[in-house]
Amino acid sequence: MERPMNGVRKIIEIDDGLCNGCGACIVSCIEGALQIADGKAKLVADKYCDGLGACLGECPTGALRVVERRAEEFDEEAVKHHLAEHKETAQQMPDTLPCGCPSTHLQTFAPKIPIQESSHPSSYMRTESALSHWPVQIRLVPVGAPFLQHADLLVIADCTAVAYPDFHQDFLNGKVVLMGCPKFDDVQGYVEKFTDIFRRTTIRSITALVMEVPCCQGLPVIVKKAMDDAGKAIPMEYVVIRLQGGILKKEQLVA
Repeated sequence: MERPMNGVRKIIEIDDGLCNGCGACIVSCIEGALQIADGKAKLVADKYCDGLGACLGECPTGALRVVERRAEEFDEEAVKHHLAEHKETAQQMPDTLPCGCPSTHLQTFAPKIPIQESSHPSSYMRTESALSHWPVQIRLVPVGAPFLQHADLLVIADCTAVAYPDFHQDFLNGKVVLMGCPKFDDVQGYVEKFTDIFRRTTIRSITALVMEVPCCQGLPVIVKKAMDDAGKAIPMEYVVIRLQGGILKKEQLVA
């Protein structure tokens, strides 16, 4: 039965014109009241929002504000059910992936090294892949994958591998890569996935590689939130790539 409206109360309002879909607000909403849909933050349901505005400080564009309007009352029990349901969905990917689509077949292999092309001048080198495992998508990598143990983790917004010309040599070499899009993918699912990884494995270091566009900036927030939830402090470097391929900045986020 639908719950009755409970009069006027404080609740979050999102300005679609200002929202860039970065997902930072979703990470800070512990009730799971927000989600990314069609590239924008949306309120899932009035009953999940307590109206306290914990998400406001995370929004880089000022797209969120607390307003007073007629809304369904905040339902703490519904929130618990909602979060449990979301977690169950996120955990449906087993540690040992079944046969089926080749994208889910867990593989570890030795990365190739640069080789000399004899038919070209001595200054020419053809670089082979530095990739050491498969799969690479955040959603597809099992939290118990053996290549995660004692890894130097490279967490990237997927556009960075296209924009940065020496990605394999400068960033991927010697690291375990997990890639995704913080704007279009499930932000809360990412937080839960990384939290499980940090709890179950020993990660030596993290490099978070993003583009300079605002929608990418939620990725290091996701990783940091997962570390906090897992009770871990892992050295993390934050690297921003320019749209035309150069490095805009590097910053150490976790000592």
